[in-house]
Amino acid sequence: MTWPVGYIITVVVLAWCTFFASAAPRRPDLLAKSSWFFGMVINEVPFLAIYFLIASTALAASEGDLDSPSGRIAAGFAGVVLAGLVIVAWRGVRSDRAVARALDRGLGAGWRGRVTSPLPRHRPWLRILLIPFWLARPDVKRIKDVSYGDAGRRNLMDIYRRHDAPSNAPVLIYFHGGGFTSGRKSHEARPLLTRLASRGWVCISANYRLRPEVDFPDHQIDAKKVIAWAREHGHVYGIDPTKVFVAGSSAGANLAGLCAFTSNDPRFQPGFERSDTTVSGAILLYGYYGHYFGAAPDEPGSVLQPQGHFTGRTPPLFIAHGTNDGWGTVEAARHFAELTRGGGANTVVYAELPGGQHSFDVFHSPRFEAVVDGVEAFTAWTLTEQTHDVTGNEARR
Repeated sequence: MTWPVGYIITVVVLAWCTFFASAAPRRPDLLAKSSWFFGMVINEVPFLAIYFLIASTALAASEGDLDSPSGRIAAGFAGVVLAGLVIVAWRGVRSDRAVARALDRGLGAGWRGRVTSPLPRHRPWLRILLIPFWLARPDVKRIKDVSYGDAGRRNLMDIYRRHDAPSNAPVLIYFHGGGFTSGRKSHEARPLLTRLASRGWVCISANYRLRPEVDFPDHQIDAKKVIAWAREHGHVYGIDPTKVFVAGSSAGANLAGLCAFTSNDPRFQPGFERSDTTVSGAILLYGYYGHYFGAAPDEPGSVLQPQGHFTGRTPPLFIAHGTNDGWGTVEAARHFAELTRGGGANTVVYAELPGGQHSFDVFHSPRFEAVVDGVEAFTAWTLTEQTHDVTGNEARR
C-alpha cells in the first residue's frame, strides 16, 4: 500500500495547529503556552490555512494519492480539520459583534449620534483574505528611529503619519509587549497604527528599557518620557498636544494603563516632574494585570500593575481581551474592567473576544480589524466628548 507521506504530514501539522487554535486549553501552564505558540497564527489567519489545505488535497487527488485506503483516510481527516478551521474563522469574523456590544455598554445608548467624525463602515477584506501579512499602507509614511531619551536604541521610536503631513493631529503612543524582557517597536499593532495614521492621526510606536538591564519603574518612566516628548516636540510632526492617547499590548498594555492612572505623578517622572503626562484615553490590548513580573506581594514593586495605582478616576479606557488567552487570563481582564468602571463613574469599553488568543494584533485578521474599528470609534467618541467639555467650559466662563 502506498502512503501519501507528504499529504499526511501536511494534514497532521494543520490538525495540530488547528486543535490549539480552536480548543486552546489554558491549564496546565505548558498547554496554555502551547496554545499560543502553535495556534496563534492559524487563529488569526485561518483563511490561508484553508486555502493551503484545499490546495494540498487537490494536488494529492490529481496525483492519485487519494486512491489508496491511507489516502482516503487522510482526506477524511482533512475534512475534519477543514471544519475546525471554518469554526476558527467564523469566531474571528464575528468578533465585530463583541466589539459592538462593548461600545454600546461602555459609551451608552445613542453614542453614535454624538460622534462628529465618520465611523468605519467596511473591514478591508482584500487584505484579510489575501495579504494579511502586508502591513504597510501607500498613504502612510513611517519615520524610523527617532530618539526620545538617552538610553540608545531602547529609547527610539517610529512615527507614522500621512504623506501629506497633517497638522493639529491627535496622537496615539503605543508600547509593545514582551513581558518587560523582550519585544520591539515594529512588531505588534501595525494595522492599528497605519489605519489611524491614514485617517490623519500621528502614531508613535516606542521601544523602552527592558529587564534584566533595568527594573521597575524604569519601563514606566520611559513611557512617561514618550508622552512628555510628544507634548514638547510633537508639533514638528503635526501633533496636537491636547489630544494624546496611549495604547499597548500585553506588558505594553500594563504600561499604558499605568500612564492613564498616574498622570503627572513625580514618582514616574524623575527629572521631568513638571512635564504634562495626562492622556485623553488609553487602549489596552490583551494586557497583563498582575504583580510586577511575578513578584511576591511583600517584594519591592510588587503592587498589582496597573490597577494598584488606580485611585478611582481614569480617562476613558478601551480594553480588549481574548477568551482563550494563554498568557494573561480573561478573568483578570474582566476583573480589571469592572474595577476601573468605578460603579459606572468612568468610561470603560471592555470587549471580550470569543476565541481570541494572546498576540491577536499582529496581522490584518478579522478579529483585530474589528478591534481597530472599535478603537477608531472609541477615540472618535472620546475626542467629541473632549471638545464638548472644552466648549462647555468656555461658554460658562
